[in-house]
Amino acid sequence: MVDAKSQYTWGTGRRKSSVARVRIRPGSGEITINRRSLPDYFPNLGHRIDLEAPLKTTNSRDKYDVFINVLGGGITGQAGACALGIARALRVDRPEFEERLRDGG
Repeated sequence: MVDAKSQYTWGTGRRKSSVARVRIRPGSGEITINRRSLPDYFPNLGHRIDLEAPLKTTNSRDKYDVFINVLGGGITGQAGACALGIARALRVDRPEFEERLRDGG
């Protein structure tokens, strides 16, 4: 869903019992999770790599600011839910990314 008022694109990701509500907008690559920076929220490098995978697959890591609200479940489920939410938001914003996102799993 694109919010015409603020130019955000929304995506929702779910994994296990975690739910992530993701907003993206064109920007410089800032990622904020529950009002905390990415390394602060996910200190484990593996979780950060999983979360950033959709952005790297589409070569848009430095082209979008990402804002995530995530709750429920454990840290691994939250990382997976965030990644799925980012992928869904990217697909809405740029439909041509769908094939690359599907190929990337």
